[in-house]
Amino acid sequence: MDMLRIATAGSVDDGKSTLIGRLLYDSKAIYEDVLKYAEQHSRRQSSEYFNLALLTDGLRSEREQGITIDVAYRYFATPKRKFILADTPGHVQYTRNMVTGASTADIALIIVDARQGVVEQSRRHALIGALLGIKHFVFCINKMDLVDFREDVFRPIQDDLHDLLITLGIKSHHFIPISALDGDNVVNYSTRMPWYVDDPLIIHLEELEFDEQSASAPFRMPVQHVIRPMSSELHDYRGYAGTIQSGHIETGQEIAVMPSSIKTKITGIERPNGAVSFASRSDAVTIRIADNIDISRGDMLSSPSEKPTVDNYFEATVCWMSDSSTLKTGSMMRIKHTTHVAKALIAGIEFKIDVNDLSESNPSDELALNEIGQVSIKTTKPLIFDRYNDNRATGSFILIDESTNETVGAGMIGTPAWFSDLSS
Repeated sequence: MDMLRIATAGSVDDGKSTLIGRLLYDSKAIYEDVLKYAEQHSRRQSSEYFNLALLTDGLRSEREQGITIDVAYRYFATPKRKFILADTPGHVQYTRNMVTGASTADIALIIVDARQGVVEQSRRHALIGALLGIKHFVFCINKMDLVDFREDVFRPIQDDLHDLLITLGIKSHHFIPISALDGDNVVNYSTRMPWYVDDPLIIHLEELEFDEQSASAPFRMPVQHVIRPMSSELHDYRGYAGTIQSGHIETGQEIAVMPSSIKTKITGIERPNGAVSFASRSDAVTIRIADNIDISRGDMLSSPSEKPTVDNYFEATVCWMSDSSTLKTGSMMRIKHTTHVAKALIAGIEFKIDVNDLSESNPSDELALNEIGQVSIKTTKPLIFDRYNDNRATGSFILIDESTNETVGAGMIGTPAWFSDLSS
């Protein structure tokens, strides 16, 4: 049974947490003690309805304010598929949390309030999802019960979103009118919207066909640790430990050691439970090779025919996450990329991306909290990378403030394909 990773997003009060609570409740995926707690707290709030959001909003401050601040992960399964749901914040000031929740997602589930239509935050979340390489989008037009389940309210929102997704190059998208509060078209079919003839949300999620980019990408394994026991029994043992980020390997296969590009063959693959002849994406392994090659942490084992780029200068799309500083041309900071850490100079901020029309804004020397821009970066040591559009694992990085050790930015190497098409 495969697993689908879902990132939910939307503007504040659009009903994300309620929708997830409805999915869990109607799918009977709630532990009895959690359900009992939510029911008791709902009664203390004197709520007319059972507050489904309490099933996901775990922080005390979230419960008090009725908003989602942290990224809440929930796991559930149906007979057809397993799911990981990331409930991300809706408030603009917590966009950085949304980036975290969406960074590993296979699908973006974005909620839109039927009364408000497509707002700036809806566009921002769609943009971030596209930048993060998410290929599948589902938009749930929520609170249809508050607009009398009218088709003439739903269709214009659908048209606006369709135009946005086409601009972003998203081919796989779906629109579902729902009422998360009452459960219409979430797990069960709605009888109050006969004009909607497609499946409810859960069936669409169960049947969605998706390709994991990293499964088809060339072999990449950043070296995390060089193992040299130096014992009498293992005097000559030398292994290279790490997690396979993409592709697969087998004993006897030729690989390239980057950045030197020296070729060698795999003589052994070991996992925690013993030796194996084959390993693939997400496997933590120790690899032994035929030749004595100088390899250290931060190097990368790769496919010899499809090698990554080695360079200390590149462009990247950066989402700035700090509320106490701005990203400026000339800033120095640390960059963390796979298992490699180096100092980085912000050589230039080429442009900001306007989330409303996805256009290039006026040139700027800085990015503020939650702003997204195209940035030129120069590092003290070459990085070994792929374009993010080609490989999410080896094309992403974080920026760290050296004085505070705070993670202040998330980056994706390369220029979004849709942006170059739009601006040409």
